[in-house]
Amino acid sequence: MKNKSRSIVISCDGGAATGKSTGAKMISKKYKLKFLSSGLLYRYAAYIILKNNPKNKINFLNKKFKNLNYKKLDKINLHSPKISEYSAVIAKINTVRKILKKFQLNFSKKYKNCCIEGRDISTKILPYSDVKFFFVCNLNTAASRRYKELKKINLKIKLKDVKKALRTRNISDTRRKNSPLLRHRDSVSIDTRKLNKQAMLVKMSKYVDKAIKKKYGK
Repeated sequence: MKNKSRSIVISCDGGAATGKSTGAKMISKKYKLKFLSSGLLYRYAAYIILKNNPKNKINFLNKKFKNLNYKKLDKINLHSPKISEYSAVIAKINTVRKILKKFQLNFSKKYKNCCIEGRDISTKILPYSDVKFFFVCNLNTAASRRYKELKKINLKIKLKDVKKALRTRNISDTRRKNSPLLRHRDSVSIDTRKLNKQAMLVKMSKYVDKAIKKKYGK
């Protein structure tokens, strides 16, 4: 975004390992948007609960997320199977979702040009977003992609276990009572099984450029 008085807000949703983080990061870099991964927030919440085992989890999370420095999360390994499993558990708890929703909303207010990715961004967090993307990918491709990522951290990990974990997570996300994974009616589908990174960026950019032109003219 060249003009500082302009703002563009993008939301990216999708299931586990569908490529939404990759797409969201690329589009954020191209348009100089502040990027936030809601999944990383849930993973961090799971991580600090497992590490500290607080008596009152809600009060504990409230304190931790009030002054959270999001940039520091990249320095922590939040992608272990244990954290993945527990983050899916706490994602079902409405009081936990409220704490993390508040953080996300404050982020979007602080940074007028931003892109947030997750599972309920278009439907619950940023329903007013200028562009809404919904990422899809078949399970085999998604599992293979996630397996290659995790193999760098854990040499003993097995593809079948990764596939099982992804299937379980997606079922949990789509069936949970609070803020389930849903596709917004205005969202643009990005099928990452058929697109490489460059093609993905080209397709996303077309819709972002269109939104900017519609909002501000030439």
